[in-house]
Amino acid sequence: MILPAVDWARPWLAPYRSSGEAVARAALHGGVAAALQGIKPAPVPDFVHQDALPPGQAYEARIFQTRSVPTRDNLHDFFNGLVWLAFPHTKHRLNELQASEIARSGVAAVRGPLRDALTLFDENGALLDAPPALWRALAARDWHALFVTQRGLWSEARLLLFGHALLEKLVTPRKPITAHVLLMHGATGPEAFDDAHIARGLDPLQLQRKPFVPLPVLGVPGWCAGNETAAFYADAQVFRPLPGQEIRRA
Repeated sequence: MILPAVDWARPWLAPYRSSGEAVARAALHGGVAAALQGIKPAPVPDFVHQDALPPGQAYEARIFQTRSVPTRDNLHDFFNGLVWLAFPHTKHRLNELQASEIARSGVAAVRGPLRDALTLFDENGALLDAPPALWRALAARDWHALFVTQRGLWSEARLLLFGHALLEKLVTPRKPITAHVLLMHGATGPEAFDDAHIARGLDPLQLQRKPFVPLPVLGVPGWCAGNETAAFYADAQVFRPLPGQEIRRA
């Protein structure tokens, strides 16, 4: 199948580019599941066509029980597969926690706080390794400090986009696209984005509190030509203050 064109030069795709280009080429001849299966390393579960998911069975439970990932021929599942290839321990941990909750509570119309948080990170999550001043500005949603007055500190920062739905949306970049950055404690520098380290840091009790901070990703310096001027960040529909700040400022 032919997937929609992906611009692999985009900076947020750097962790996935090598495998992504290979899978996209192979998918032309056999579909996404077969293409992913053809290059996966041992720790990664098998990729199978979506038809392997029995009607009525939860997707997460199926992965956990069979060590196989039902996969459709679309960009969403293509990027999901790439994240599995790059971060197998983290994806296994997310799946283990999802399956445990399903076994405990079943599948209901409302997921519950833990499954909500797991799904949010899996679909739209990101990780940030940055100096404390940037973290403080992000937590306060002080966008001017984060991206203008402290802009130089971004040379010491790294942002990893983990969520596969987020990666899919960014195939067509739009200013409002926002990641949910997970607040994680522990290693910084090269180890911050280590797969095993991320997996160990996924604590259910912490996740239930939804420790995420929104970040409009095209605000990151170097990720969008338009953000080179301070006016880019004046759009309050995208770069929103903390709830209540609008009232206090009025």
